[in-house]
Amino acid sequence: MFVDRVTIFVSGGAGGDGCMSFRREKYAPRGGPNGGDGGRGGHVIIRAVEGLTNLAHLSHQRHWRASRGEHGQGSDCFGRGADDLIIEVPPGTIVRDRDREFVLKDLREAGEWVVVASGGRGGHGNAHFKSSTNRAPRQHEKGLPGEDRWITMELKVIADVGLIGLPNAGKSTLLSRISRAHPEIADYPFTTKYPNLGTVLAEDMNFVVADIPGLIEGAHAGHGLGHEFLRHVERTHLLVHLVEAVPIDGSDPLQNYRTIRNELAQYSPKLADRPELLVATKMDVTGAEAARQRMESELGREVPGISAVTGRGIPQLLHRIVGVLVEQRKPAEPEALATGGTPAIPTVPEAVTGAPA
Repeated sequence: MFVDRVTIFVSGGAGGDGCMSFRREKYAPRGGPNGGDGGRGGHVIIRAVEGLTNLAHLSHQRHWRASRGEHGQGSDCFGRGADDLIIEVPPGTIVRDRDREFVLKDLREAGEWVVVASGGRGGHGNAHFKSSTNRAPRQHEKGLPGEDRWITMELKVIADVGLIGLPNAGKSTLLSRISRAHPEIADYPFTTKYPNLGTVLAEDMNFVVADIPGLIEGAHAGHGLGHEFLRHVERTHLLVHLVEAVPIDGSDPLQNYRTIRNELAQYSPKLADRPELLVATKMDVTGAEAARQRMESELGREVPGISAVTGRGIPQLLHRIVGVLVEQRKPAEPEALATGGTPAIPTVPEAVTGAPA
């Protein structure tokens, strides 16, 4: 099951209560206060980790609660702070506050994290309140409750190359040919229901290719789950636009190409400006070469042709993709920091084992 959006309730742990206690020993029957403070409640932390591809592991649990801190004890013993509850998500996950509708953190890379619900502070024990005028304080504090909120997590697939096009344009077949991915392939539209990722090795370069489910006219307005599919190409460096040279439904391949380009522009002008390779597919079909040449003539640009079934044109396509990615990956000029130093990278504790509420 592929899940790319979940909404959960997170609650930080309450702080432990402070203790009211007095020293009572054989030769000090009226000793001073020695009640310790309560421990801090656990935070709820969202952390991006390698190895996860979607949010399915979070879809069956709605409430996540961190543990509360231990209560303070006598003899000036402070309560132990609770362990943080760490929820692991795949890189590319955007964490939002559901009710306030703002982004808490965009977890683009593995290792990034954000505290979404802080644990409550522990209460002070009566030893905290002793003074020269109050030698036997009986005040002590309860631990503060932890923060809680509803959050929405939305995954945007992180890939170097996005395969786009109308349904049944040959995207899944191409992905299965150039990588070890095994997407569902059939001769009917909308075979692909969710993005498939595959790692490709070509010319000593590794890159990730995403097979995006077929787009249709009106996708920018959400038709055909357009928003669900379009957001997965927002982070790709290169779009490979596959157009069926001789569409099985008799439609015009040039019009099909313009339909998807129009949807990209209306969804996000920034996305429409992304580098693109236009590729004619299913070149093993009769009349495909003439259709490809007509596309080249009318668009005034090169339109390579491929056949994922026979393998025709695929090595040349990979060569072109690598050339674009090499340009994309060239390091930018380093910007001098205003302070002249390197910003510190925060650390987060390792994930703890515990059953959330």
